[in-house]
This record gives sequence, C-alpha cells and structure tokens, in this order.
Amino acid sequence: MTFPSQAPAAEQPTRAESEHSGADDSHKSKLGAPGDEEGRTLGLISACGATFNRIVGTGVFATTSTLFAQSGSVGMVLIYYVIGALIAGAGFAVYAEFACALPKNGGELNYLQHAYRRPKHLVLALYASQALLLGQAAGNAGVAGRYFWRAGGNAPSQWSSRAIGVAVIVSAVLLHGTSIKWGVRFQNAIGAFKIAIMLVIVFAGFAALGGHTRVPVVPSNFDNAFAGSRSDIYGIASCIYNALWSYVGFSNTLYAAGELKNPTRTIRRMGPIVIGGVAVLYVLIQVAYFAAVPREQILASTQIIAAEFFANVFGERSARALSVFVALSATANVYAVIFAQGRVNQALGRDGLVPFSKVLASNRPFNAPLAGLAWHAVVTLVILLAPPAGDAYNFVLNLSSYPLNVINTAVGFALVLAYLPLSLRPAWAREWTSPFRATLPVAVFFTLVSAFLVVVPWLPPVRADESVYDTLWYALAPAVSIGIFALGAVYWLVWYHVLPRLGGYTLVPVDTRLSDNTRVTVYEKRKTE
Repeated sequence: MTFPSQAPAAEQPTRAESEHSGADDSHKSKLGAPGDEEGRTLGLISACGATFNRIVGTGVFATTSTLFAQSGSVGMVLIYYVIGALIAGAGFAVYAEFACALPKNGGELNYLQHAYRRPKHLVLALYASQALLLGQAAGNAGVAGRYFWRAGGNAPSQWSSRAIGVAVIVSAVLLHGTSIKWGVRFQNAIGAFKIAIMLVIVFAGFAALGGHTRVPVVPSNFDNAFAGSRSDIYGIASCIYNALWSYVGFSNTLYAAGELKNPTRTIRRMGPIVIGGVAVLYVLIQVAYFAAVPREQILASTQIIAAEFFANVFGERSARALSVFVALSATANVYAVIFAQGRVNQALGRDGLVPFSKVLASNRPFNAPLAGLAWHAVVTLVILLAPPAGDAYNFVLNLSSYPLNVINTAVGFALVLAYLPLSLRPAWAREWTSPFRATLPVAVFFTLVSAFLVVVPWLPPVRADESVYDTLWYALAPAVSIGIFALGAVYWLVWYHVLPRLGGYTLVPVDTRLSDNTRVTVYEKRKTE
C-alpha cells in the first residue's frame, strides 16, 4: 500500500534519517539519562528479568487447557510449545539485529523509522497511534486483582478485582517512575520467585510421573499421545497463535536497549538464556500437568489447569498458594509491560511528532520516564475499568495483540530487504551493518509466520464454540486495530500536510535540549516563501 508524499521542499532531514545506517554511530540517540552512554545501567540479569517477566505471565497456568482442546492431543500440545519457541527465537534474532545496530530506547519504533522512510514520518504516526492508545497491561492487572482476592480466601467480584488491578498498575508507575534501580530490582526478585514456582511444578510433575498423586487412577495421557490430533487449518492456526502468545514479549528488554551495558554482548546472551530457558520450562510443565491431570478432567474443568494440578498433587488446600503464585506472576508481567511501554512513549516524545512531546520525553523529576509510564497507565486504567464484563471487556483486551503481529511483519520484512542482493535493496539497506546477524532464512521465516498471524484472525471459526465472542463479530478486534492505525495516518496527513498548506508554513525539525538535558526534536513552523 502506498501513500502520497507531499513533503515541503524546504524541509530539512530529521536526525534519524541523517544518521549512518551502521552500528558505528547509531548509538547517538536523543536519550537523556536513561538511555545514553552514562545511562547504561542494565546488566545481563536485569535484561533477562525484564524479558522473562514479560513472557511468563498467567499463560503458563492456563493456556494448556485451551491448546489441548484446540489441538486434540497431548503430543500436539508439546509440539506447539516447541513451535512457539522457534518462532519467538526467530523473532528475537530479527529484533536483535536491529537492536545491536540501533541500541536506543524505543524498540521497533527505531527500526521502523530507519527502514520505512517514505512517506516521511508516516510510519512514526502509524506506530504512535497504537502505542499511545492501547494498554497492554490491562489483562494481567485484572488477573492479578482476581487472584489476590482468592489468595485471601475471598470470592472476587468484578469491581473488587479491578480495584486491586488499579493498585498494581499505580504501584508499577510509582516504582518505575521514581527509581529505575529499585523498579528493576523488584522485577528481578519476582522473576526469581516465578522461576522457583515453575521448578516446583516441574519436580512435582516428575513425582506425578512416578505415580505420586492424589487421584485414584494414575492418568495415562501419554499413551497414544497423538490420538485425536486436529489437522484443519483453523485448528492449526489457532494453536500456533495461542502457543506463540505464550512467548509474547520476547523483545521486551530491547525497548530499553539504550540502557543496556555493552548492548551487543548483553543481547547476544539474553536471547538464548531467556527463550531457551522458558521453552524448556514450558515443555516440562506441560509434561507435569498431563502426568497429574486426566484428560477428562482437563476438558471438563472450569478452572485453570494449574488449579487441577495443584489439587491432584498437593491437595485441595493448595488453592490459596496457587492463587498467590498466579497473582504475583501477573503482577510481574504488569511491571514488565509498563517498564517497556513507558520507554516507548518517551521515545515517541523525543521524536517530537505526538502532542505534548516535551512532557513525554522528559526525565523529570526523578531521572526516570515518569510521564511516559503515567500515560500508559492512564490508557491501561481506562481499558481495565471502562468496559463491562463479557464480550466488550474481552474485545478491548484482544485489541492489544493484533497490532503486535502487524508490527512484527513490518519489522521482519524490513530485515528481509536488507538481505536481498545489493542491487535490489532499498537505499537504507545498502549500507546496513550490525554486529549481530539473524540470517535471511530466519528473517523470512519470522516474516511469513507474522504475516500468517495477521491473516488468521480474519478467518471465520469452524465451530461455534471456537468463536472469540458470544455476540460480537469474530474479527472485530483486527478490524478496529486497522482503524487505530488509520487514525495515525489521518493525524499524519492533517499535522504534516493539511495544516501546513492551509497555514502557509513548513515543519522543520530542530534538535534541542530540555531543562533536564534530554535531547528532543521539536518542529518549528517556518513561513513558506
């Protein structure tokens, strides 16, 4: 799809476009204290923690039941988790190549601007529309609230759960927005706790394999493990989608690449450690679940599979302990999401295109991206509190997933272009260098899978019970997501073309510094001759 380019002739190139494409000077970004050279404070452990906490939310306690119902067999559940890990690994490699060449805060915002330069600023506006209007932490904030109530022995209501969710979101903003160091330490501590809980499940699963359960008949789920497997395209697509969703967030730390110590070395090590480690834990946890919970119980249960597992292995009294585990895991996920999205919003502010850019860009008053964090929290709170329970609430939560696949496709395709023969590459890719190489097959694989996941939500469900909603159109979330991107295009058209023509001026980017020494771009209006 092409868009008309009507950039004023007198306009000067922006900083992002005048920079060299390679890794030599790509670190020279508009980053204040977090994000410039003296702001590089995140080591390998903290980098791994930010991504681990983003990947491992509540899916590890619940997704197995969904995958089992969709795939039809135990063996396919295990295979889909491996497929999800391979896709996530490919995605991380693609993002890592960009991040090592452009080690700046903002993640794919930088990669898209670097690759899609015409029409000027359009890709920035498209990206900003979904980044500023969608709250990715809302779902797990609600889950955290619900399970904190259950941990206290109470039956959670809709509003009591949301009230605790509000407290989780606000606490994340206050901690990350007032002390980067303590916010990261808190994330690391919860991440270590989550690993311990996952290991408890794994070792309890080994015991269950030996027959140590509280069920009268030892489950035989691994006999004929592939019996009942589905082979229809919708079932396969749904399974891949859900398995990959269990790994979403594989690039979370790269949103803070400007804060990584020795970014190339840290990124090289972080990917295999986190994605490889999570994949092994995920597969072993599935084995544990199937070793302790009979097939019929999985399909008939209205609880998450982890609840059935804990009851079968540790007894009914373990329910409160599980509630604590789920609540803390969801809380850590909220903290990781807000940590990353605050930096995306700050990077958008530093590029100067969105309203109130200087406010979003600032590190005041605590030398942390408080304004960027606060904006994401505001959007997240609206999504958490505004819609009623049911289809409307599920629809709002589903809005956050589809744009991620669109962006993944665009980022992957950009890297594919950089691997084409020199004569076929766009201008930016002819000088492209990075200390990390994803390779062409990996880039093509990730791009095709991401494009597949962009198309899948538009396919009608084969069975009525597979519909995402009870009453709403099954493809409403992707349709509205496209509308959000379109809103960004309209903003770009009005801000960059219509108003300058009507007002008789051009927008000229000028680098400047805020009172806290943060470097930002502002657009000055200059009368046309």
